[in-house]
Amino acid sequence: MAGHSQFKNIMYRKGAQDAKRAKAFTKLIRELTVAARTGLPDPEFNARLRTAITAAKAANMPKDTMERAIKRGSGEDGGSQYEEVRYEGYGPGGVALIVEALTDNRNRTASELRAAFSKHGGAFGETVNFQFGRIGVVRFPAEVASAEEMFDAALEAGAEDVAATAEGHEITCAPDEVSAVRDALEQRFGPSAAAVLDWKPLANVPVDEETAATLFKLLDVLDDNDDVQRVASNFDVADDVMERLSA
Repeated sequence: MAGHSQFKNIMYRKGAQDAKRAKAFTKLIRELTVAARTGLPDPEFNARLRTAITAAKAANMPKDTMERAIKRGSGEDGGSQYEEVRYEGYGPGGVALIVEALTDNRNRTASELRAAFSKHGGAFGETVNFQFGRIGVVRFPAEVASAEEMFDAALEAGAEDVAATAEGHEITCAPDEVSAVRDALEQRFGPSAAAVLDWKPLANVPVDEETAATLFKLLDVLDDNDDVQRVASNFDVADDVMERLSA
């Protein structure tokens, strides 16, 4: 099972539901704030904000919390100003990691990530993006369409591929086509769950059980960091190893 930015392989390692909810809210609030700042504060005319609001609603974020985050981003309210920063490096076993963050303090974020990489046998600050291709990703809930319906609609919209699972539909496309693909599919299926630029590994790195256990600890630390929004990686863990680590 290959590693990717959504951490589906390692969510079992998270703590109490309340703690997870608070962490998710923190990341969503930052995305709402930045989305409102980089475009109009009206989701009808700001696709990134529209997607962020959909994700916040899916996480059951209170309406007033969303509105405060949007006001902060549009300058109507004070507060921290976040910037988008990308960090790269290697995890244990030579696994390449790209970390995308929203931070109000570059030095703090870099220091925390460097410490996490070092503690878990990684190398922070190494360039690894040449091991990935840039792609557009649009996600929809599983219930909006059958796999066949989504596949046909996505190809018609200009997408390159569709992966349908019990968790939802993941549509991939060229980076400069993500907005067009999202808009076309939203007209048919309603709001998307996400529409982002992501990183696709050009080749995966096989990881044994001992290395995987350490790697997952590092990914957990990264996922727990409030500044980190997404992590792309190129690890590949055998299914039987994953089952033992999930036990």
